[in-house]
Amino acid sequence: MVNDKQTLGQQGETAAISFLKDKGFTILETNYRTKPAEIDIIAKDDNCICFIEVKTRRSIKKGLPRESVNYSKQKKIIKGALFYLKDKKLINSRIRFDVVEVLEKDGNFCINLIQHAFQADF
Repeated sequence: MVNDKQTLGQQGETAAISFLKDKGFTILETNYRTKPAEIDIIAKDDNCICFIEVKTRRSIKKGLPRESVNYSKQKKIIKGALFYLKDKKLINSRIRFDVVEVLEKDGNFCINLIQHAFQADF
């Protein structure tokens, strides 16, 4: 069993990356940092750039992992995505915001990909 929250998060992200690769995603960046936000994973799915937030938990006592990606967090991710798109000169690209829920139990990970988890108003 994973002990501390940071280690749990890192292991959840590693599991999510493996899961996404198995689904055919091409990982472009991990832990992409900008002033407004950190984006856990930036990946390509067919011709779409996906900005992916990974949320890992041990239980659902405090709600599903996806529920912690609130409006404030979404706005930060959107700002980070805009920065990335401008920086890489990809402004006219198709984009999507996804959430990967990871539940850890006894060292095993149950993973759920939520495509189009939220949208940007730009």
